[in-house]
Amino acid sequence: MKIYLDGKFVDSAEAKVSVFDHGLLYGDGVFEGIRLYSGNIFRLDEHLERLEYSAKAIMLQIPLTRAELSEVVCETCRQNGLQDAYIRLVVTRGVGDLGLAPWLCPKPSLFVIASKISLYPPEHYENGLAIVTVPTRRINPAALPPTIKSLNYMNNILGKIEARQFGALEAIMLNDQGYVAECTADNVFIVHKGEIITPSASQGALKGITRSSIFSIAQELKVPIRECDMTRYDIWVADECFLTGSGAEVIPAVKLDGREIGNGKPGPITRSVLAAFRRRVLVEGTRI
Repeated sequence: MKIYLDGKFVDSAEAKVSVFDHGLLYGDGVFEGIRLYSGNIFRLDEHLERLEYSAKAIMLQIPLTRAELSEVVCETCRQNGLQDAYIRLVVTRGVGDLGLAPWLCPKPSLFVIASKISLYPPEHYENGLAIVTVPTRRINPAALPPTIKSLNYMNNILGKIEARQFGALEAIMLNDQGYVAECTADNVFIVHKGEIITPSASQGALKGITRSSIFSIAQELKVPIRECDMTRYDIWVADECFLTGSGAEVIPAVKLDGREIGNGKPGPITRSVLAAFRRRVLVEGTRI
């Protein structure tokens, strides 16, 4: 495997960062998870824009232009002979001392990995997931805006650990007011009385790239869609539920906290959204 690291392609065994890199020491950096489908990088420009916004929010200078970043991502896929892949693009604050001060890190570090990912077994896309609500709450947006896709994922990791302890592959995370924010690695949508509903970013949800495509797909399918405050009760009594993310794509959830959602099977709107999404990933984005 070839990894792009700070201006050159190196073998994966040689792709190393310093123990003094603030991305490692403090989670000081930003990243994007991007998908390649049959030679098409899905919504690459939107991912790069979000990366730029995240970097700007934490005052981190990305060492490449957007056009250069786009070419680096494409070339990483070419170097590895990939037509289908998960791409991880990371920018760290770079090497500094053991203090917090980011201004003592003179040069950011940038690397790109293109490999495979499989978050959920295939049968779950057909039959749906059983998920749970975990005790760990999402960080308040006033403390750390969820729109910043930073390297600091401890909050999500704690939720993922708790999900596994409860025997689930994914979990709902509430905010400090008790409203649904998102899952540990996915955005969440419900279908109720023919309408698609999802939490807003102000409640702690990441502005996911796949999430944004659902709004476009809903318009295509002529299904009403909106953001609103959502509680666990709303999911319990929903007709359908599905989760979205670059890694997860679109996956049905059929049970929450031991309660069946709808009839306990993936619903018709979920299936239509998934089918529309699978068509779009082949044409929306950048050819390598």
